Amino acid sequence: MFYDQRLNAPESPEELRTEYEADLAAIVDEYGLETVAAETDVDQDTLEAIGEEATPELDLEEAAQIQALEADTPDADTIVTMACEHLLLGMSSAVLDVEALESELGIDLEAKEIQQKIERRAPMTFEEFVHVQHAIADGMP
Repeated sequence: MFYDQRLNAPESPEELRTEYEADLAAIVDEYGLETVAAETDVDQDTLEAIGEEATPELDLEEAAQIQALEADTPDADTIVTMACEHLLLGMSSAVLDVEALESELGIDLEAKEIQQKIERRAPMTFEEFVHVQHAIADGMP
């Protein structure tokens, strides 16, 4: 589950994203496209694209809404909170500040943007989350 703290990471953020998309796709398959579309803010076209080659545009909240459908899983708001708290905890454990994290990311985000997104003062896409989480887990001792 993407909101768990990662202590290690696969070779690339793309592999990590593929892992998480497989989890989300399994949830969509289990509950059905129509049910997931009705119970989340994710449109049906995006849900259909999850797990396919074309990576859909999701934000962190949408991914959390899908994940929250699983039994014994926290609600979507709690998932987002846990995910962001684990990023902060990971940064502390890996002794990374936002400037160091900025230099490790494979996407164009400035340190200030990273800080705002992790603190939930700015929206974060699922792609950004995956890249940040990968960079943090990759920097773990």
